[in-house]
Amino acid sequence: MDEDGNLQISNSNYNGEEEEVDPENNTLNQPLLKRHRTLSSTPLALVGAKVSHIESLDYEINENDLFKHDWRSRSKAQVFQYIFLKWTLACLVGLFTGLIATLINLAVENIAGYKLLAVGYYIAQDRFWTGLMVFTGANLGLTLVATVLVVVFAPTAAGPGIPEIKAYLNGIDTPNMFGFTTMMVKIVGSIGAVAAGLDLGKEGPLVHIGSCIASLLGQGGPDNHRIKWRWLRYFNNDRDRRDLITCGSASGVCAAFRSPVGGVLFALEEVATWWRSALLWRTFFSTAVVVVVLRAFIEICNSGKCGLFGSGGLIMFDVSHVEVRYHAADIIPVTLIGVFGGILGSLYNHLLHKVLRLYNLINQKGKIHKVLLSLAVSLFTSVCLYGLPFLAECKPCDPSIDETCPTNGRSGNFKQFNCPNGYYNDLSTLFLTTNDDAVRNIFSSNTPNEFGMVSLWIFFGLYCILGLITFGIATPSGLFLPIILMGSAYGRMLGTAMGSYTKIDQGLYAVLGAASLMAGSMRMTVSLCVIFLELTNNLLLLPITMFVLLIAKTVGDSFNLSIYEIILHLKGLPFLEANPEPWMRNLTVGELNDAKPPVVTLNGVEKVANIVDVLRNTTHNAFPVLDGADQATGAELHGLILRAHLVKVLKKRWFLNEKRRTEEWEVREKFTAVELAEREDNFDDVAITSSEMQFYVDLHPLTNTTPYTVVQSMSVAKALVLFRSVGLRHLLIVPKIQASGMSPVIGILTRQDLRAYNILQAFPHLDKHKSGKLQ
Repeated sequence: MDEDGNLQISNSNYNGEEEEVDPENNTLNQPLLKRHRTLSSTPLALVGAKVSHIESLDYEINENDLFKHDWRSRSKAQVFQYIFLKWTLACLVGLFTGLIATLINLAVENIAGYKLLAVGYYIAQDRFWTGLMVFTGANLGLTLVATVLVVVFAPTAAGPGIPEIKAYLNGIDTPNMFGFTTMMVKIVGSIGAVAAGLDLGKEGPLVHIGSCIASLLGQGGPDNHRIKWRWLRYFNNDRDRRDLITCGSASGVCAAFRSPVGGVLFALEEVATWWRSALLWRTFFSTAVVVVVLRAFIEICNSGKCGLFGSGGLIMFDVSHVEVRYHAADIIPVTLIGVFGGILGSLYNHLLHKVLRLYNLINQKGKIHKVLLSLAVSLFTSVCLYGLPFLAECKPCDPSIDETCPTNGRSGNFKQFNCPNGYYNDLSTLFLTTNDDAVRNIFSSNTPNEFGMVSLWIFFGLYCILGLITFGIATPSGLFLPIILMGSAYGRMLGTAMGSYTKIDQGLYAVLGAASLMAGSMRMTVSLCVIFLELTNNLLLLPITMFVLLIAKTVGDSFNLSIYEIILHLKGLPFLEANPEPWMRNLTVGELNDAKPPVVTLNGVEKVANIVDVLRNTTHNAFPVLDGADQATGAELHGLILRAHLVKVLKKRWFLNEKRRTEEWEVREKFTAVELAEREDNFDDVAITSSEMQFYVDLHPLTNTTPYTVVQSMSVAKALVLFRSVGLRHLLIVPKIQASGMSPVIGILTRQDLRAYNILQAFPHLDKHKSGKLQ
């Protein structure tokens, strides 16, 4: 963070100076207290276009007296309402995601379709310069609309949104990521950016849109116009909202690829940190609803009622009619595809990492620079897509092919472009079409001689460049389709080079190439395998697809992190990894706590003046509550109280004239469990008079009496696993030995305290054996 408050994106590497002790040979009994500074806990990250204050989410159940009473008093009817509403919301998430995905596809196919028809009209009259002006002008206009909407109204709508969803499900509250304005800009911006022919897909944005729908349904609508329906009170907590957003992310993938099982596995493998069997069923139900909606609209569109939609728009590469035959000799080219996918995927991640750093510097200059950057990328893309087909040689149409050749429409596998009758231009077939149709064309089977090797090299080279410079501009964008385009190109090239050596169709080589590059860049295996299986509709591809994915992921993991993890690091989001660093086992939580400021505690019955002082002078979200701190026998830990609950107490003036504990009925008269679930912690709105400062507050009824605790001798690695697995926001540290006069709690661990980078700033000598890759 610089002096102006701008986030300086940099590697999370810290080179310490002290290296006298090898931490791998150190035992837990030998303290590691060679720290240079206190433990950093600045919760700032780049969200959208600005640096935002990041807070964690409260996934832990706050078991105070009000919660326990509410839980005991729930009737069977209320339990049924809760369960019924969870399934109803899961159904609505799938329904609305399917409808919006259909709307986006219809709009993209019609806008891009009429644009390509106009360009084709001028090309047919040999008015190539006019065609270029129309093509470029339309693309610039669409890009301008998408960019201005993002820059002016919803900066958080830029990009795919998947890294932020991963962060949210990991326990990080990213501001304004799931709002109504963000969702609307994401929808319109995706239509404009994809229809403009930019090298990006609508798959990532659909995942974000599905998550926005889930969040809005769970909270009853936009922030300013929420529905105050009493049934929705059950979802006024982070835990249930997390489950809904998981359903939304799975529905988005399903809507993008028509892959219900793949969507569920994507949520499980890629975005979700916490999972259980009940969530699996509801997620699968949401994706099933999406498929039903998409299937219904496809039937309608097949009857010609959707304009230029036709059979395009929804990516579906049906290769079920292709006879899949492979022998032992095919293991060599299939292995090569996997190795190439891993190497190229990790190289793409490395280069994209550098490009995003550069774009960050440009975007910091202001909104105009963001718009100009997007328009420059659009202009370069349009000129290349229109001009490069002139470099290709015209190829004669194969009379044995049943498909029409040549064609001059918006789609088709054999575009005539500038060629005479009876000939087609293979590069224009891939360039002058929508991205979905480009993938469908390059995946085409039983067409071994359709694309020349030179054209495939040009296609691959251009989309490698476009894939690097397009992602990162201020438009909604997805990474799935650009990676599929690059991977399918080198897969088809390898299939063409193998010739008669292999029995596998070149279209299937393109499928394997796309799968390998996605695994090499995104590091997904199971979900990708099922997605491609559902896309291609050919079960015989399963064995070699699995083989390719495993090789590509293994090779990619040996070089750097996945692309989404790199983006998380670049944005500074405090994502907790599943596996702790090896050196964390040689550091105890007690030693880690020594690098932090002393813990702030409150008494069970506390003076209002002390509460106001604590809230005014700290930013902590929770405080340990102690009983008997003034007694000779020593204090005992009663629990943990949230900052939001303290603010609510002050706002409602729940004060006592004397220092005493309240009865259960007293607190129920003033508060409800639903009220305490609301995240209201704006202390600035509270005005306390000097006379009220002398009153007392009984904190016992509002205190979570069952907080998670760890003993001070526990290793940081074990504490991190517990913190992440349970989805905690606070983890209390208790002493190993309870001695008279000693505090029953010695510290609190939060998400920032358990991040490897922050720990290394306080203990730089541990950097000697630090593992993990960022680039």
